[in-house]
Amino acid sequence: MQAERLRSVRPPGMTVARARHPDYAELMRASRFPADLRTAAFAGVITQALALHRDTLIRGMTERSFQSLMRSCFPGVQLRNDRLATAESPAVDEFDDLLTLLLEHRAHDGEVGKWLSFAIASAAMQENHLWQDMGLPNRSLLSQLLRENYPALAARNTGDMKWKKFFYRQLCERAGVMICKSPNCAQCCDYALCFSAELPDAGGIRSRRS
Repeated sequence: MQAERLRSVRPPGMTVARARHPDYAELMRASRFPADLRTAAFAGVITQALALHRDTLIRGMTERSFQSLMRSCFPGVQLRNDRLATAESPAVDEFDDLLTLLLEHRAHDGEVGKWLSFAIASAAMQENHLWQDMGLPNRSLLSQLLRENYPALAARNTGDMKWKKFFYRQLCERAGVMICKSPNCAQCCDYALCFSAELPDAGGIRSRRS
């Protein structure tokens, strides 16, 4: 990547399969920076969107920016961000607010930090735990990703609240909206909903606020 240096490089001479719908493993094999956690996040968000047949792979990102991401991270893989000629109807949700929050708190001002903010905000609008929606293997890697790339924001999550819950709480506080039932989390009857372990259930589906 020109804007920022990422760790590790793809071995010289490695060929890239030009699959129309690559899976996570294929994207990671094609990656120039397989040891960088941000690469895993990009690959996970993209392949999750492909698996769900979403019209847009990373919401809000321009085609030009998406192609720059693909050339930088996954050279040789041919994908478009907007996969249909007609764009999706604008959703009524918190995407723009969350994206703004992430962009304001990113540790890296270059393209990579911007791409990552779009990817996280896009995934956060989906239905599972955030680490699942980002295609990451566990919550610990998501926490590491956020600490490394949004350190000031991540540091506010002192009680290890579920990340989607934490983001929405941040947005409500910014808007001056009181959503919690108790003055502090320890006394709240919904404590388990915000802080319990994030394990996939039998159907693999969780509340969008988890």
